[in-house]
Amino acid sequence: MATDAPSQDHASYAQLPPAAAAQCFQVEPAHGLTMTQVADRLELYGPNNLGEPETRAGFDILIDQFRSLLALLLTGAAVLSFLFEDMAEGIAILVVLAINAAIGFWAEMKAETSMAALRQMGRTTSRVRREGRVNQIPADDLVPGDILLLEAGDIVTADVRLLESARLQCDESLLTGESVPVDKDATPGRAGTAEAATLAFKGTAITRGHATGLVLATGRSTRLGEIATLADTAVANVSPLERRLAKLSEQLLLVVLGLMVVLAAGGILAGYNMLVMVKTAIALAVAAIPEGLPIVATLALARGMWKLAARNALIERLSAVETLGSVTVILTDKTGTLTENRMTVSELLAPDGTDPARLLRVAALCHSGGEPDQMADPMERALVTAAQKAGQDKATCEARHPRLGDEAFDPHVRMMATIHADGSHYLFAVKGAPEAVLAAATRIAAPGGDQPLTDDARVRWLEKAQGLAAQGLRLIAIADKTAASAADKPYDGLTFLGLVGLEDPLRADAAAAVRAAQGAGVRVVMATGDSAATAGAIAAEAGIHQAGGTVIEGSAFTGAALPADDILATGVFARMSPKEKLKLIELHQKAGAVVAMTGDGVNDAPALRQADVGIAMGLRGTEVAKEAAAMILKDDAFASIVAAIQQGRVIYANIRTFVIYLMSCNLSEVLVVTLCLLAGLPLPLLPLQILFLNLVTDVFPALALGFGRGDRDILMRPPRPTGESMLQRRHWLAITAYAALMTASVTAAFAWASARAGMVPDYAGTVAFLSLAFGQLWHVFNMRSRRTPLFNNGIVRNPFIWVAEGLCLLLLAAAMKVPALAAVLYLAPLDGAGWAVVLGASLIPLVLAQAAKSAFRK
Repeated sequence: MATDAPSQDHASYAQLPPAAAAQCFQVEPAHGLTMTQVADRLELYGPNNLGEPETRAGFDILIDQFRSLLALLLTGAAVLSFLFEDMAEGIAILVVLAINAAIGFWAEMKAETSMAALRQMGRTTSRVRREGRVNQIPADDLVPGDILLLEAGDIVTADVRLLESARLQCDESLLTGESVPVDKDATPGRAGTAEAATLAFKGTAITRGHATGLVLATGRSTRLGEIATLADTAVANVSPLERRLAKLSEQLLLVVLGLMVVLAAGGILAGYNMLVMVKTAIALAVAAIPEGLPIVATLALARGMWKLAARNALIERLSAVETLGSVTVILTDKTGTLTENRMTVSELLAPDGTDPARLLRVAALCHSGGEPDQMADPMERALVTAAQKAGQDKATCEARHPRLGDEAFDPHVRMMATIHADGSHYLFAVKGAPEAVLAAATRIAAPGGDQPLTDDARVRWLEKAQGLAAQGLRLIAIADKTAASAADKPYDGLTFLGLVGLEDPLRADAAAAVRAAQGAGVRVVMATGDSAATAGAIAAEAGIHQAGGTVIEGSAFTGAALPADDILATGVFARMSPKEKLKLIELHQKAGAVVAMTGDGVNDAPALRQADVGIAMGLRGTEVAKEAAAMILKDDAFASIVAAIQQGRVIYANIRTFVIYLMSCNLSEVLVVTLCLLAGLPLPLLPLQILFLNLVTDVFPALALGFGRGDRDILMRPPRPTGESMLQRRHWLAITAYAALMTASVTAAFAWASARAGMVPDYAGTVAFLSLAFGQLWHVFNMRSRRTPLFNNGIVRNPFIWVAEGLCLLLLAAAMKVPALAAVLYLAPLDGAGWAVVLGASLIPLVLAQAAKSAFRK
């Protein structure tokens, strides 16, 4: 298909003037590509990615179901049946094999598609100009010739030729290994070599400044795409929990295989039929090997992640789900997380006798760009809106003072500036933190003309700022200067024009969320870039500390004077730089805490990686922060963090619950057969009966347990220790106790049925089969937490449990009532006494276990 996009190498574009480079792609930078051009180029060049993560095809997943040890064992049992001319049993085993494969296929396909959909939700976006409008689009949709808008914190999503830039720096360590940011400039020769300076490459990060770029190459045609190993050696995203469950399955496999050999040999030596014993041993091995644990765990994780996404928490790394339940400290920002990030100007303080119009003019001029409704920073939006309401319209001000350049906000300087034409001179419009602007200012606006700013006046204005901040306002200082050259240092010789106080109300749910976190044993610590007074006021309102409580500023924190214990005991930190946040995280981790940290800026990336759970802001967070984080908050709200911790605990508890359930059921089947063999009784369960039980009472209830909503009091429990194993000593004891109760009850029922005279041969086996089947179904209700009431707990409230129980009861009814199925399973009709014993034997383990839980709760 034809396209108007050229095919020259990067170096040729790097040496061309920006306008000439854009002309090669037949695009006007101020307008961007048309949608027709975009469609043509997307069809020609394909999506802007390095290849989708490798996923298994449905056919491969289906074939894998027949490659497992479980499938081989079942196939062996079927072959034995056919060799000994037991056709009905051989066919029945093959049916079991097919059903087992179908369930495994469904579970793995469900997990695969869920994970793929979750990955799709986390796709990176880019800001582009198309048909004269600025749009946020998926980075995959970028095409050569697109006009890409970049600012500090963005990930460069394609190889671009810079058209305009302001104090731009890029972190190119992904490509070069160099950790020092590289200066960039749209004008060839102004910074370094032409190619190094005027090009930005896919995968690198903007660490400072902003720029407009022309997309040169996408996908595999980029420099990153040429490094094939980066695209082709990706490893599967598997959580530590899944790895531990897989390892547990492998360990149990060895134990079960050994037990299978001993059991078969013991039974044959005791005089039992060899074929029956071999098939029984195989059936028990199939029942006892918990091959489904990793699959069910993945399903539970996937469903839990969907629920987290519904609560505005998007998981980027599976390990975060497990770690969320262990978090003991949340290190949170203030703006937009605890507050609404909906700023309005509530205070305007200009020097006495001066016209605030000059201050408002600077407020209208000094911003990062864009129309008021498109500005990403709510503070800038509020300032421009306030200026407009007061008669200083942004468009009018910019028409009188055309913008010539800017100095992007620098967190170390804590100020930003824009440079404008002002007749034959140049106007510098400046805003920033009050202490930074007042320190840089040498003059102050006055009624008769600007006057020198004295030290006393500087102190008085700082005190005014402190007083307003104590009311919870965010303070911005405004200044300007006129210079003869646009190259003048932007922050030298400023004239102070006054203060603007912005109100950002606390979120309605923030205080309740802080209380919920504290009730869950999670300490909330605020670390903000705002002033100490503002931070203290908002923290007190949110319930993080008492009014008038200690607030430590970042500069004091990094000094050697403060003892570590004092820092750890403090709940509010102000004027914190990203580097200081990183040190605070490390200090808490050294003290044994598991830290979740929120961040949004490009410089927050190291701290987000250091935190046990890095949480990036989805609304105002930079792409660099999102790439570094383990979780992204789509609504930036603190309450969503607490909801994520709750859901993380629920997911882990659900997985632990179904592991306990599966293993106790499987152990009971092994013990029933083993105990009867040792007692010289006939085999209580035949191979096909064991396989039927494995399908009916294991699979559906276990899946239902994995999808539970969790107990209501789960946030009232302390965090789980990080080094805690999935199954602790008390859990192994519980598994053994549950299995022993079911074994004793079923064996007693079987012995009673075997001793009854005049019964059909399969009567006793049917009693044992039904006693164990119903006992395992009722056993689901033993999985409630011992802290919860008998009839009001996560198990009873789980609708999937009732669906699974109903389905299993229907299957058991079919086994008894459908003649062909009953004949294959060797099931006989029961009289009233038999049903009474079945009911009693199946209920005894439930009653005893519930009595023990109730006694513990009392």
